[in-house]
Order: sequence, then C-alpha cells, then structure tokens
Amino acid sequence: MSSAPQPRTTASATVRRYWTQRVDGEGNWRINRANGTPMRTPGEDLAALRSGLGRTAFTVPELWPFYTSTTDGRITPEVEAEHATLSLYGLHQQSQSRPMHKRGITIGTALRTLHRSERYSEEAVDARVAAAVHTTSAAALVYRLRGLVTQLRSVEQPLDYDRLLQDIQRWASPGTRQQVRRDWGLAYHSWSARTGNPAAPKTP
Repeated sequence: MSSAPQPRTTASATVRRYWTQRVDGEGNWRINRANGTPMRTPGEDLAALRSGLGRTAFTVPELWPFYTSTTDGRITPEVEAEHATLSLYGLHQQSQSRPMHKRGITIGTALRTLHRSERYSEEAVDARVAAAVHTTSAAALVYRLRGLVTQLRSVEQPLDYDRLLQDIQRWASPGTRQQVRRDWGLAYHSWSARTGNPAAPKTP
C-alpha cells in the first residue's frame, strides 16, 4: 500500500517569507530605505490577505503576489492550503501590535491556551475544537478554523502558521488527516497533565 503524499516544502515557507520581507526580527514593519516609509502599510497587506477568506485560490488577485506554491495550472491541495493559511493569518494579525505568527506554537497548543484563557467558556471552546477536528475536508476545516482564529486574536495568542499550512495540506488525505488530529488532540489535552487539573477538555 502506498503512503499518502507528503506536503511540498515550497509551500510551507509562505508565511515565513511574508514575515522576512515585511517584518523585522522584532515584529516591526520594515522601512523602505529609499524614502523612509513602510514598504506597504500593515493594514494594506493584511486587508489583502483577509480578502481571501471564504474564497478559493487564485480568485482574489490581491493575494497573487503572496503565493509561493508551484502549480502547473491546476488548483492543487498545496495551493488551496497556502491561500487558506494566508487568509487566516491576515485575520489573526488584524489590529495586533505583536506578531501572531510564532514558530513552534502548534494550533493544538494555541487552542489549549484559548481553553484556559477564561475569555470564553471551556465548553464553548471544546465545542468549536470538536467541530473543527470532525471535519473531513480541508475547506470545512478552514471554515471552522476561521472562528477559532478570531478567538485566538482576541486573547492575543500567536501560532506557527508554517505548521498550520502543513496541517491543512495533510487534511486532504484520510491517512495524514488522522495523524494531524492525533497531534492536535495530544497538544490540546496536555494542559491537564501539566497543571494537574482533573477537568480535562472533552475529547473532540
């Protein structure tokens, strides 16, 4: 039996490339040295990224300059995942003073922090997480993530968008989807073991 195809590494660099080009190591917007003005205002770039929410790849010209995935003229799972990730990042970073892309913080870990934030009821967060992980298509997953990302923004919790992009790519295949679910579940539930709290989140 052949194994499921692995995500292409070219696509996973999308958000990292965005930050390298637009933002310096301290999260400050890079300045155009020629005239001392921002390369583009943060609002312009983030609005362009958010314009892709709920849309399919390559239907929003404002996002075309941000794509890095290779394509032979077809809309592949890699291209769709890149489009979705950029759009979610634009939503997450909106009105935030510090970077919402932080390497090493998986979506499961970020959602665990949301669960403990007391901004929303634990039951409500559990229900949203369960709805996301029960989806069976990448499009449905992204739709559910949109609400969760909005909540993560409200508690100023960043996540690793390179990793999220890979997870969305892997969601398209039943075999790798189960692996992603497992990884998210382990990270989401680990808060109970670490804190000794007996009331673990409900199993998604």
